[in-house]
Amino acid sequence: MEDMILYNRLQFAFTITFHYLFPQLTMGLSLMIVYFKWKFLRTKNEDYNNASKFWMKIFALNFAMGVVTGIPMEFQFGTNWAKFSELTGGIIGQTLAMEGMFSFFLESSFLGMFLFGEKLLGQKLHFLSGLMVFIGSWASGFLIIATHSWMQHPVGYEILENGKFVLNNFGALFNNPWLWPSYLHNQAGSLVTSSFFVAAVGAFYLLSNKHSRFGKIFVKSGVVFGVISSVMLAFPTGDLAAKNVVKYQPVTFAAMEGIFETEKGGSEIILIGQPDMENKKLDNKIAVPNVLSFLTYQRWDAEIKGLNEFDESIHPTNVPGLYYGYHIMVGLGTIFIGIMVLAAFLLWKGRLYKTKWLLWILMFMIPFPYIANTAGWYTAELGRQPWLVYNLMRMVDGVSPTVSSGNTLFTLLGFVGLYLLLGLLFLLLVLKIIRKGPEAKMTLK
Repeated sequence: MEDMILYNRLQFAFTITFHYLFPQLTMGLSLMIVYFKWKFLRTKNEDYNNASKFWMKIFALNFAMGVVTGIPMEFQFGTNWAKFSELTGGIIGQTLAMEGMFSFFLESSFLGMFLFGEKLLGQKLHFLSGLMVFIGSWASGFLIIATHSWMQHPVGYEILENGKFVLNNFGALFNNPWLWPSYLHNQAGSLVTSSFFVAAVGAFYLLSNKHSRFGKIFVKSGVVFGVISSVMLAFPTGDLAAKNVVKYQPVTFAAMEGIFETEKGGSEIILIGQPDMENKKLDNKIAVPNVLSFLTYQRWDAEIKGLNEFDESIHPTNVPGLYYGYHIMVGLGTIFIGIMVLAAFLLWKGRLYKTKWLLWILMFMIPFPYIANTAGWYTAELGRQPWLVYNLMRMVDGVSPTVSSGNTLFTLLGFVGLYLLLGLLFLLLVLKIIRKGPEAKMTLK
Protein backbone atom coordinates (compact mmCIF):
# COMPACT_ATOMS: atom_id res chain seq x y z
CA MET A 1 0.00 0.00 0.00
CA GLU A 2 2.82 2.43 0.84
CA ASP A 3 4.49 1.80 -2.54
CA MET A 4 1.18 2.26 -4.34
CA ILE A 5 0.51 5.59 -2.60
CA LEU A 6 4.07 6.76 -3.26
CA TYR A 7 3.94 5.99 -6.99
CA ASN A 8 0.46 7.51 -7.34
CA ARG A 9 1.69 10.67 -5.67
CA LEU A 10 4.85 10.77 -7.79
CA GLN A 11 2.89 10.33 -11.00
CA PHE A 12 0.38 13.06 -10.21
CA ALA A 13 3.14 15.35 -8.93
CA PHE A 14 5.16 14.91 -12.12
CA THR A 15 2.26 15.37 -14.52
CA ILE A 16 0.81 18.39 -12.74
CA THR A 17 4.23 20.02 -12.32
CA PHE A 18 4.93 19.68 -16.03
CA HIS A 19 1.41 20.80 -16.93
CA TYR A 20 1.54 23.96 -14.84
CA LEU A 21 4.64 25.18 -16.67
CA PHE A 22 2.24 26.28 -19.42
CA PRO A 23 -0.84 27.83 -17.75
CA GLN A 24 1.34 29.97 -15.49
CA LEU A 25 2.67 31.74 -18.60
CA THR A 26 -0.62 31.91 -20.52
CA MET A 27 -2.65 33.47 -17.71
CA GLY A 28 -0.25 36.34 -17.18
CA LEU A 29 0.57 36.67 -20.88
CA SER A 30 -3.12 37.02 -21.80
CA LEU A 31 -3.30 40.23 -19.78
CA MET A 32 -0.15 41.60 -21.40
CA ILE A 33 -1.51 40.77 -24.88
CA VAL A 34 -4.66 42.74 -24.09
CA TYR A 35 -2.45 45.60 -22.93
CA PHE A 36 -0.44 45.60 -26.20
CA LYS A 37 -3.62 45.57 -28.28
CA TRP A 38 -5.10 48.39 -26.19
CA LYS A 39 -1.93 50.43 -26.67
CA PHE A 40 -2.24 49.96 -30.42
CA LEU A 41 -5.85 51.17 -30.44
CA ARG A 42 -4.87 54.16 -28.37
CA THR A 43 -1.63 55.18 -30.12
CA LYS A 44 -2.11 53.68 -33.62
CA ASN A 45 1.50 52.47 -33.34
CA GLU A 46 1.61 49.31 -35.43
CA ASP A 47 4.48 47.94 -33.30
CA TYR A 48 2.07 47.34 -30.44
CA ASN A 49 -0.30 45.46 -32.74
CA ASN A 50 2.56 43.29 -33.98
CA ALA A 51 3.63 42.75 -30.38
CA SER A 52 0.17 41.49 -29.43
CA LYS A 53 0.10 39.05 -32.36
CA PHE A 54 3.65 37.89 -31.67
CA TRP A 55 2.90 37.00 -28.06
CA MET A 56 -0.40 35.38 -29.01
CA LYS A 57 1.58 32.89 -31.14
CA ILE A 58 3.58 31.91 -28.05
CA PHE A 59 0.36 31.93 -26.01
CA ALA A 60 -1.22 29.52 -28.51
CA LEU A 61 1.70 27.08 -28.23
CA ASN A 62 1.52 27.23 -24.45
CA PHE A 63 -2.24 26.73 -24.58
CA ALA A 64 -1.90 23.66 -26.81
CA MET A 65 0.73 22.15 -24.51
CA GLY A 66 -1.45 22.91 -21.50
CA VAL A 67 -4.37 21.05 -23.06
CA VAL A 68 -2.26 18.02 -24.05
CA THR A 69 -0.64 17.72 -20.61
CA GLY A 70 -3.85 18.51 -18.71
CA ILE A 71 -5.95 15.68 -20.12
CA PRO A 72 -3.95 12.86 -18.42
CA MET A 73 -4.53 14.48 -15.02
CA GLU A 74 -8.28 14.29 -15.51
CA PHE A 75 -7.98 10.56 -16.19
CA GLN A 76 -5.78 10.08 -13.12
CA PHE A 77 -8.69 11.09 -10.92
CA GLY A 78 -10.48 7.99 -12.15
CA THR A 79 -7.53 5.60 -12.47
CA ASN A 80 -5.20 6.39 -9.55
CA TRP A 81 -7.57 8.22 -7.20
CA ALA A 82 -10.88 6.50 -7.87
CA LYS A 83 -12.03 6.43 -4.24
CA PHE A 84 -11.35 10.15 -3.87
CA SER A 85 -13.31 10.85 -7.07
CA GLU A 86 -16.17 8.63 -5.98
CA LEU A 87 -16.55 10.26 -2.57
CA THR A 88 -15.90 13.91 -3.45
CA GLY A 89 -17.01 14.01 -7.10
CA GLY A 90 -20.31 15.63 -6.12
CA ILE A 91 -18.35 18.74 -5.12
CA ILE A 92 -15.10 18.94 -7.08
CA GLY A 93 -16.80 17.59 -10.20
CA GLN A 94 -18.92 20.75 -10.40
CA THR A 95 -16.05 23.23 -10.48
CA LEU A 96 -13.94 21.05 -12.78
CA ALA A 97 -16.87 20.62 -15.18
CA MET A 98 -17.50 24.38 -15.16
CA GLU A 99 -13.84 24.97 -15.96
CA GLY A 100 -14.01 22.64 -18.94
CA MET A 101 -17.41 23.69 -20.28
CA PHE A 102 -17.21 27.45 -19.81
CA SER A 103 -13.65 28.72 -19.33
CA PHE A 104 -11.85 26.34 -21.67
CA PHE A 105 -14.30 26.77 -24.54
CA LEU A 106 -14.39 30.55 -24.09
CA GLU A 107 -10.61 30.72 -24.18
CA SER A 108 -10.11 28.32 -27.09
CA SER A 109 -12.88 29.80 -29.28
CA PHE A 110 -11.69 33.37 -29.07
CA LEU A 111 -8.05 32.32 -29.36
CA GLY A 112 -8.73 31.18 -32.92
CA MET A 113 -10.51 34.45 -33.68
CA PHE A 114 -7.57 36.48 -32.40
CA LEU A 115 -4.99 34.46 -34.31
CA PHE A 116 -6.72 34.41 -37.69
CA GLY A 117 -9.63 36.86 -37.64
CA GLU A 118 -8.08 40.34 -37.47
CA LYS A 119 -9.07 41.43 -41.00
CA LEU A 120 -12.52 39.91 -40.75
CA LEU A 121 -13.31 41.27 -37.28
CA GLY A 122 -11.76 44.71 -37.45
CA GLN A 123 -9.50 46.14 -34.78
CA LYS A 124 -12.06 46.73 -32.02
CA LEU A 125 -13.57 43.25 -32.26
CA HIS A 126 -10.06 41.85 -32.54
CA PHE A 127 -9.27 43.55 -29.22
CA LEU A 128 -12.50 42.11 -27.79
CA SER A 129 -11.46 38.59 -28.83
CA GLY A 130 -8.16 39.05 -26.99
CA LEU A 131 -10.07 40.30 -23.95
CA MET A 132 -12.25 37.16 -24.04
CA VAL A 133 -9.13 34.98 -24.14
CA PHE A 134 -7.90 36.79 -21.03
CA ILE A 135 -11.23 36.36 -19.22
CA GLY A 136 -11.38 32.69 -20.16
CA SER A 137 -7.85 31.95 -18.97
CA TRP A 138 -8.33 33.75 -15.66
CA ALA A 139 -11.77 32.16 -15.11
CA SER A 140 -10.16 28.77 -15.72
CA GLY A 141 -7.59 29.49 -13.02
CA PHE A 142 -10.32 30.65 -10.65
CA LEU A 143 -12.36 27.47 -10.99
CA ILE A 144 -9.33 25.20 -10.60
CA ILE A 145 -8.26 27.06 -7.46
CA ALA A 146 -11.84 26.96 -6.15
CA THR A 147 -11.50 23.16 -6.33
CA HIS A 148 -8.11 23.25 -4.65
CA SER A 149 -9.36 25.65 -1.96
CA TRP A 150 -12.18 23.29 -1.03
CA MET A 151 -9.63 20.51 -0.53
CA GLN A 152 -7.56 22.84 1.68
CA HIS A 153 -10.51 24.26 3.62
CA PRO A 154 -13.76 22.33 2.94
CA VAL A 155 -16.95 24.40 3.23
CA GLY A 156 -20.62 24.09 2.30
CA TYR A 157 -20.74 20.29 2.39
CA GLU A 158 -22.38 17.40 4.16
CA ILE A 159 -21.37 13.74 4.31
CA LEU A 160 -24.02 11.13 3.46
CA GLU A 161 -24.36 7.77 5.18
CA ASN A 162 -22.43 6.11 2.34
CA GLY A 163 -19.49 8.42 2.96
CA LYS A 164 -20.01 10.62 -0.09
CA PHE A 165 -19.57 14.39 0.10
CA VAL A 166 -22.35 16.52 -1.34
CA LEU A 167 -22.64 20.28 -1.65
CA ASN A 168 -25.39 21.85 0.43
CA ASN A 169 -24.39 25.47 -0.13
CA PHE A 170 -23.21 26.32 -3.63
CA GLY A 171 -22.42 29.94 -2.70
CA ALA A 172 -20.07 28.79 0.07
CA LEU A 173 -17.85 27.17 -2.55
CA PHE A 174 -17.05 30.57 -4.05
CA ASN A 175 -17.06 32.46 -0.76
CA ASN A 176 -14.51 30.10 0.74
CA PRO A 177 -12.12 32.25 2.81
CA TRP A 178 -9.24 30.22 1.39
CA LEU A 179 -10.18 30.95 -2.24
CA TRP A 180 -9.57 34.62 -2.97
CA PRO A 181 -6.15 35.01 -1.29
CA SER A 182 -4.95 31.82 -3.02
CA TYR A 183 -6.34 32.89 -6.39
CA LEU A 184 -4.89 36.39 -6.29
CA HIS A 185 -1.53 35.05 -5.10
CA ASN A 186 -1.51 32.51 -7.92
CA GLN A 187 -2.39 35.12 -10.55
CA ALA A 188 0.32 37.44 -9.26
CA GLY A 189 2.77 34.56 -9.63
CA SER A 190 1.57 33.99 -13.19
CA LEU A 191 2.09 37.66 -14.00
CA VAL A 192 5.61 37.48 -12.58
CA THR A 193 6.39 34.57 -14.93
CA SER A 194 5.01 36.34 -17.99
CA SER A 195 6.66 39.65 -17.06
CA PHE A 196 10.10 38.09 -16.76
CA PHE A 197 9.52 36.10 -19.96
CA VAL A 198 8.53 39.19 -21.96
CA ALA A 199 11.38 41.25 -20.46
CA ALA A 200 13.86 38.44 -21.19
CA VAL A 201 12.91 38.27 -24.87
CA GLY A 202 13.16 42.06 -25.06
CA ALA A 203 16.59 41.97 -23.40
CA PHE A 204 17.70 39.32 -25.91
CA TYR A 205 16.66 41.53 -28.82
CA LEU A 206 18.48 44.56 -27.38
CA LEU A 207 21.66 42.62 -26.60
CA SER A 208 21.72 41.01 -30.06
CA ASN A 209 20.80 44.27 -31.87
CA LYS A 210 17.83 42.63 -33.56
CA HIS A 211 14.24 43.90 -33.50
CA SER A 212 15.41 46.68 -31.18
CA ARG A 213 12.12 48.61 -31.34
CA PHE A 214 10.29 45.59 -30.01
CA GLY A 215 13.08 44.89 -27.56
CA LYS A 216 12.44 48.24 -25.90
CA ILE A 217 8.67 47.67 -25.85
CA PHE A 218 9.07 44.22 -24.32
CA VAL A 219 11.62 45.26 -21.70
CA LYS A 220 9.58 48.29 -20.65
CA SER A 221 6.30 46.37 -20.47
CA GLY A 222 7.89 43.40 -18.71
CA VAL A 223 9.48 45.62 -16.08
CA VAL A 224 6.33 47.66 -15.43
CA PHE A 225 4.14 44.56 -15.09
CA GLY A 226 6.94 42.79 -13.23
CA VAL A 227 7.50 45.37 -10.51
CA ILE A 228 3.76 45.56 -9.78
CA SER A 229 3.16 41.80 -9.78
CA SER A 230 6.30 40.89 -7.82
CA VAL A 231 5.36 43.34 -5.05
CA MET A 232 1.76 42.05 -5.06
CA LEU A 233 3.13 38.52 -4.80
CA ALA A 234 4.51 39.40 -1.37
CA PHE A 235 1.90 41.89 -0.21
CA PRO A 236 -1.01 41.76 0.04
CA THR A 237 -1.61 38.38 -1.65
CA GLY A 238 1.23 36.40 -0.05
CA ASP A 239 0.53 37.90 3.36
CA LEU A 240 -3.19 37.02 3.15
CA ALA A 241 -2.45 33.47 1.97
CA ALA A 242 0.01 32.92 4.83
CA LYS A 243 -2.49 34.20 7.39
CA ASN A 244 -5.01 31.68 6.09
CA VAL A 245 -2.49 28.91 6.78
CA VAL A 246 -1.94 30.27 10.30
CA LYS A 247 -5.68 30.34 10.95
CA TYR A 248 -6.84 27.09 9.36
CA GLN A 249 -3.69 24.91 9.22
CA PRO A 250 -1.43 25.95 12.12
CA VAL A 251 0.56 22.70 12.02
CA THR A 252 1.35 23.39 8.35
CA PHE A 253 2.51 26.90 9.19
CA ALA A 254 4.85 25.61 11.87
CA ALA A 255 6.41 23.17 9.39
CA MET A 256 6.71 25.83 6.67
CA GLU A 257 8.57 28.15 8.99
CA GLY A 258 10.68 25.42 10.61
CA ILE A 259 9.27 26.02 14.12
CA PHE A 260 9.63 22.90 16.26
CA GLU A 261 9.28 24.40 19.74
CA THR A 262 6.77 27.04 20.78
CA GLU A 263 8.69 30.21 21.61
CA LYS A 264 7.49 32.41 24.44
CA GLY A 265 7.70 36.15 23.97
CA GLY A 266 7.66 36.09 20.17
CA SER A 267 8.78 33.87 17.28
CA GLU A 268 11.84 34.46 15.14
CA ILE A 269 11.76 34.35 11.36
CA ILE A 270 14.15 31.81 9.85
CA LEU A 271 16.26 33.02 6.94
CA ILE A 272 18.46 29.93 6.58
CA GLY A 273 18.43 26.55 8.29
CA GLN A 274 18.15 22.81 7.68
CA PRO A 275 15.46 20.70 9.37
CA ASP A 276 16.83 17.88 11.53
CA MET A 277 13.82 15.58 11.85
CA GLU A 278 15.57 13.12 14.14
CA ASN A 279 16.28 15.73 16.81
CA LYS A 280 13.31 17.99 15.98
CA LYS A 281 15.31 21.16 15.40
CA LEU A 282 16.87 23.38 12.76
CA ASP A 283 20.60 23.11 12.10
CA ASN A 284 22.80 26.10 11.21
CA LYS A 285 19.94 28.53 11.37
CA ILE A 286 20.13 32.26 10.79
CA ALA A 287 17.10 34.00 12.24
CA VAL A 288 15.75 37.45 13.13
CA PRO A 289 14.03 37.53 16.58
CA ASN A 290 10.31 38.29 16.92
CA VAL A 291 9.78 39.26 13.27
CA LEU A 292 7.55 36.27 12.43
CA SER A 293 5.21 37.14 15.30
CA PHE A 294 4.90 40.70 14.04
CA LEU A 295 4.30 39.69 10.43
CA THR A 296 1.69 37.15 11.49
CA TYR A 297 -0.18 38.92 14.28
CA GLN A 298 1.22 42.49 14.19
CA ARG A 299 2.54 41.95 17.72
CA TRP A 300 6.20 41.40 18.52
CA ASP A 301 5.41 39.06 21.44
CA ALA A 302 2.69 36.93 19.80
CA GLU A 303 3.04 33.20 20.36
CA ILE A 304 3.18 30.80 17.40
CA LYS A 305 2.79 27.12 18.12
CA GLY A 306 5.63 24.79 17.15
CA LEU A 307 5.32 21.35 15.56
CA ASN A 308 5.84 19.61 18.89
CA GLU A 309 2.53 21.06 20.12
CA PHE A 310 0.64 18.90 17.60
CA ASP A 311 0.11 15.16 17.44
CA GLU A 312 2.54 13.57 15.00
CA SER A 313 -0.32 11.85 13.17
CA ILE A 314 -1.34 15.22 11.68
CA HIS A 315 2.17 16.50 10.92
CA PRO A 316 2.83 17.09 7.22
CA THR A 317 4.29 13.90 5.81
CA ASN A 318 7.32 15.64 4.30
CA VAL A 319 8.36 18.48 6.62
CA PRO A 320 11.78 19.10 4.98
CA GLY A 321 10.21 19.24 1.50
CA LEU A 322 7.55 21.66 2.74
CA TYR A 323 10.11 23.82 4.55
CA TYR A 324 12.48 24.03 1.56
CA GLY A 325 9.66 24.58 -0.94
CA TYR A 326 8.34 27.51 1.09
CA HIS A 327 11.75 29.11 1.59
CA ILE A 328 12.70 28.72 -2.08
CA MET A 329 9.45 30.45 -3.04
CA VAL A 330 9.94 33.31 -0.57
CA GLY A 331 13.65 33.69 -1.34
CA LEU A 332 13.12 33.89 -5.10
CA GLY A 333 10.15 36.24 -4.63
CA THR A 334 12.39 38.62 -2.69
CA ILE A 335 14.99 38.49 -5.48
CA PHE A 336 12.29 39.23 -8.07
CA ILE A 337 11.26 42.37 -6.21
CA GLY A 338 14.87 43.55 -5.99
CA ILE A 339 15.59 42.99 -9.70
CA MET A 340 12.36 44.58 -10.91
CA VAL A 341 12.59 47.59 -8.61
CA LEU A 342 16.16 48.23 -9.81
CA ALA A 343 15.12 47.79 -13.45
CA ALA A 344 12.15 50.13 -12.95
CA PHE A 345 14.45 52.76 -11.43
CA LEU A 346 16.85 52.58 -14.39
CA LEU A 347 13.89 52.65 -16.80
CA TRP A 348 12.65 55.82 -15.11
CA LYS A 349 16.14 57.32 -15.41
CA GLY A 350 16.28 56.37 -19.11
CA ARG A 351 19.33 54.12 -18.69
CA LEU A 352 17.89 50.61 -18.68
CA TYR A 353 18.19 49.86 -22.42
CA LYS A 354 21.95 50.51 -22.32
CA THR A 355 22.67 48.83 -18.97
CA LYS A 356 23.90 45.57 -20.44
CA TRP A 357 24.65 43.76 -17.17
CA LEU A 358 21.03 44.18 -16.04
CA LEU A 359 19.71 43.13 -19.46
CA TRP A 360 21.79 39.95 -19.14
CA ILE A 361 20.26 39.35 -15.70
CA LEU A 362 16.73 39.84 -17.08
CA MET A 363 17.45 37.43 -19.92
CA PHE A 364 18.81 34.67 -17.71
CA MET A 365 16.03 35.02 -15.12
CA ILE A 366 13.54 33.15 -17.34
CA PRO A 367 13.60 29.81 -15.43
CA PHE A 368 13.42 31.24 -11.93
CA PRO A 369 9.74 32.36 -11.86
CA TYR A 370 8.87 28.83 -13.02
CA ILE A 371 10.89 27.43 -10.12
CA ALA A 372 9.26 29.82 -7.65
CA ASN A 373 5.72 29.02 -8.84
CA THR A 374 6.43 25.30 -8.69
CA ALA A 375 7.88 25.65 -5.19
CA GLY A 376 4.77 27.59 -4.18
CA TRP A 377 2.46 24.84 -5.37
CA TYR A 378 4.60 22.22 -3.64
CA THR A 379 4.24 24.26 -0.46
CA ALA A 380 0.45 24.20 -0.78
CA GLU A 381 0.24 20.49 -1.61
CA LEU A 382 2.85 19.20 0.83
CA GLY A 383 1.31 21.39 3.51
CA ARG A 384 -2.05 19.65 3.16
CA GLN A 385 -0.56 16.17 3.54
CA PRO A 386 -1.40 13.64 4.93
CA TRP A 387 -4.89 14.79 3.94
CA LEU A 388 -6.55 14.76 0.54
CA VAL A 389 -9.41 16.81 1.98
CA TYR A 390 -8.07 18.62 5.01
CA ASN A 391 -9.11 16.96 8.29
CA LEU A 392 -11.70 14.81 6.47
CA MET A 393 -10.03 12.37 4.07
CA ARG A 394 -6.53 10.97 4.33
CA MET A 395 -4.34 10.06 1.37
CA VAL A 396 -4.67 6.34 2.03
CA ASP A 397 -8.47 6.56 1.81
CA GLY A 398 -8.52 8.12 -1.68
CA VAL A 399 -6.34 5.81 -3.79
CA SER A 400 -7.63 3.23 -6.25
CA PRO A 401 -7.37 -0.20 -4.57
CA THR A 402 -7.22 -2.14 -7.85
CA VAL A 403 -4.32 -0.28 -9.53
CA SER A 404 -1.00 -1.88 -8.67
CA SER A 405 2.18 0.03 -7.88
CA GLY A 406 3.86 -1.66 -10.87
CA ASN A 407 1.25 -0.31 -13.29
CA THR A 408 1.61 3.18 -11.88
CA LEU A 409 5.41 3.10 -12.04
CA PHE A 410 5.32 1.84 -15.64
CA THR A 411 2.98 4.63 -16.77
CA LEU A 412 5.00 7.20 -14.82
CA LEU A 413 8.12 6.24 -16.78
CA GLY A 414 6.07 6.55 -19.97
CA PHE A 415 4.95 10.04 -19.02
CA VAL A 416 8.53 11.08 -18.27
CA GLY A 417 9.73 9.95 -21.71
CA LEU A 418 6.79 11.41 -23.62
CA TYR A 419 6.84 14.73 -21.79
CA LEU A 420 10.58 15.06 -22.38
CA LEU A 421 9.96 14.84 -26.13
CA LEU A 422 7.02 17.25 -25.95
CA GLY A 423 9.07 19.70 -23.91
CA LEU A 424 11.94 19.66 -26.41
CA LEU A 425 9.51 20.17 -29.31
CA PHE A 426 7.86 23.06 -27.49
CA LEU A 427 11.20 24.77 -26.82
CA LEU A 428 12.25 24.42 -30.48
CA LEU A 429 8.98 25.97 -31.69
CA VAL A 430 9.12 28.86 -29.21
CA LEU A 431 12.74 29.59 -30.07
CA LYS A 432 11.82 29.56 -33.76
CA ILE A 433 9.10 32.17 -33.15
CA ILE A 434 11.46 34.34 -31.10
CA ARG A 435 14.19 34.08 -33.73
CA LYS A 436 11.82 35.19 -36.51
CA GLY A 437 10.69 38.15 -34.45
CA PRO A 438 7.45 40.08 -34.01
CA GLU A 439 7.16 41.23 -37.63
CA ALA A 440 6.91 37.70 -39.05
CA LYS A 441 3.50 37.02 -40.59
CA MET A 442 1.16 34.38 -39.20
CA THR A 443 0.60 31.56 -41.69
CA LEU A 444 -1.27 28.27 -41.66
CA LYS A 445 1.76 26.37 -43.01
